[in-house]
Amino acid sequence: MDPTLPATEITALLGHGTRFEGKLLFDGRVRIDGEFRGEIRSSDVLIIGEGADVDAEIDVATVIIRGGTVKGNVRARASIELYVPAKVSGSLHAPEIFMDKGVQFSGSCTMAELPPES
Repeated sequence: MDPTLPATEITALLGHGTRFEGKLLFDGRVRIDGEFRGEIRSSDVLIIGEGADVDAEIDVATVIIRGGTVKGNVRARASIELYVPAKVSGSLHAPEIFMDKGVQFSGSCTMAELPPES
């Protein structure tokens, strides 16, 4: 991550009304408030905002789901955080997982270190 950026600085935003399909690779903090289909990979932070509709394989350092709907496998090297009114279905795998009371979750949850990348 760029040491000159504040820790809360968003480096890219897919806002409400945007639709993206494909593979997203990034450094920094990316926020998705629109629709995304495909694959997301990063060694940094992904934020999924209210109104987002994400159907993806996610493999990042930290995922913060502040709302919206997420379907797919979510793997994080550091942590996964789920906040109301998020709706998540799929598998979660991270060393630390936080789930707010009232989050709608269906799937599997594994709290363990991820195996090293090959």
